[in-house]
Amino acid sequence: MFLKRLMLSTAAAVTLAGSAMAQTTLTVANWLPPSHPLVSEVIVPMTEQIKEATGGEVVANILPAPLGPPPAHFDFAVNGVADITFGVQGYSPGRFRTTNLAELPFLGESAEAISVAYWRVFEQMLKDAGEYDQVKVLAVFTHGPGEIFLKDGDITAAEVMQGQKIRVGGGIVHEIASALGAVPVEGPSSKTYELLSQGVADGIFFPYESVNFFGLIPQLTKAISVPNGLYNTSFYIVMNKAKWDSLSAEQQEQIDGVTGEALARMAGQMWDRQDAKGLAAMEGKIEVTPATEAQVAAWEEAVAPIVEAKLAEVAETGVDAQAALDLFKAEIAKESE
Repeated sequence: MFLKRLMLSTAAAVTLAGSAMAQTTLTVANWLPPSHPLVSEVIVPMTEQIKEATGGEVVANILPAPLGPPPAHFDFAVNGVADITFGVQGYSPGRFRTTNLAELPFLGESAEAISVAYWRVFEQMLKDAGEYDQVKVLAVFTHGPGEIFLKDGDITAAEVMQGQKIRVGGGIVHEIASALGAVPVEGPSSKTYELLSQGVADGIFFPYESVNFFGLIPQLTKAISVPNGLYNTSFYIVMNKAKWDSLSAEQQEQIDGVTGEALARMAGQMWDRQDAKGLAAMEGKIEVTPATEAQVAAWEEAVAPIVEAKLAEVAETGVDAQAALDLFKAEIAKESE
């Protein structure tokens, strides 16, 4: 009897040891506060879904401290410094020209619709540009539509932006600010409160979520809600290619099932929830006014050359830019029904 129990316990131990050896642990780099909704409502659930989908065979652990500045994170995935990273393509100017498509003005009201459409166009057309060939792409998506926030001014005036010092994060939004007559002031999101409180900036282009998350409501009094958004910011979640290739075909299929469009949708839904929360927090504190027809007409005319130039940059990658834009808008419309 003792011998039988010993044999059974030994077999169980061997099985457990085999399971432990079979488990793959992925490191996930993070440069945001753990409380940021992109981490708590997208990256954390993603790691949980990967574990569940693979039956615990693949576990993704978020690193407790940043490995470096945000612009470095794509290369962390390329070089295997971390297995999974996320970030903003615009933090590496000129590197991701296909991203232009997702950041164009007046695309839509919902981050979910735009993000899902973005992933579909990426899969069908944009990935052919080869910008992500060094990694496995888990998702591309955008935050909610960017709006205009000011300390003061006549927000119904056609020339409301003229001479306003506007904090921007770089990329296409810098060019849009200039086209509208504003003076772009570049700086990281974390420095926005300081820029506003010290008078370095008169306002900011941001989605509702960010104004609330970064505690900017006390610094601002007025906002202009731009139909379909003044701009969007594109994000990526990518994985080291060698690590991806080391997984079994079954594990890859399981992870594909919870990333890609599903992950883009989850991220878009998060931004939409947070935008609604941010807008609610502004009630009685920031006067939010829809842009006038005259403003929209003037802004559309002002940014038209930027849109043309950005599509030309997309075309330089070998992608049919107009066809990609047409598909993108059709998918956004489909998701917005």
